[in-house]
Amino acid sequence: MSTPARGRQATLDQGGPGPYTSLQHALRLLEAVDRHPGGVTTAGLARETSLPLPDVRRLTEFLETEGYLQYQDEAWVLGGTFALLGQYNREQLVRVRLNHKLAELRDELGAAVYFSRYHEGELSVEAVASADHAPAVQEWVDFRATAHASAIGKCLLSQLDHDTRRDHFSRHPVARLTSRTVVDAEQLMHRLERQPATMPMLDIQEYALGTVCAAVPITAGSTVGCLATSMPVDNVHRLKAAAELLAVRAAPLMLAMAV
Repeated sequence: MSTPARGRQATLDQGGPGPYTSLQHALRLLEAVDRHPGGVTTAGLARETSLPLPDVRRLTEFLETEGYLQYQDEAWVLGGTFALLGQYNREQLVRVRLNHKLAELRDELGAAVYFSRYHEGELSVEAVASADHAPAVQEWVDFRATAHASAIGKCLLSQLDHDTRRDHFSRHPVARLTSRTVVDAEQLMHRLERQPATMPMLDIQEYALGTVCAAVPITAGSTVGCLATSMPVDNVHRLKAAAELLAVRAAPLMLAMAV
């Protein structure tokens, strides 16, 4: 790649026409380069855009300094800045879609709903849809340190390989949170390894007394994720049906999040 601006600081209007004309010419150049994925020469750009060669040199050098163009093998190609354009908006769109779908599911279940991931060695609750009629679980102990006791945590851990689970428990040893918490690490490892991928993971007052939860895995590329719900223990009779609905909604949820 050539040195930006060929040894000088390029500016859009240096020795050229007014700002709007220069901007229009720069846009025409970018469009022309986009039509040539394999690259196009400076002379080729001048011919295709009918711009004077000196103007093309000046504008391409400016666009290079800003990362919109790259000079490779004696030809111009689109630069890396284009890969960043719209990234924030795409992430915001995914977040809006996710929250909307979770809210729909919350109202359908009449219970709080969660989307969680296991990322870079830690459990992360990415989004929660709750309401007065569907309260979320109170995080009385950090969820990241209590994956062994929650439906979300166990569901995520069940999707990991043996060594990764061992690593997690070496950093977050099992601890008793309620009288129902499984604190035998070997027993827990055995259960996680034998957990069928199609079955929901349950938490019957293991993380918090008075609360029951269910979680189902979400498969999307390399994502280790899950969809979960929680409700008061006096609604435990509804938990199986809620888990079945989560499993039905998991795949459409991931499709709705795709951008």
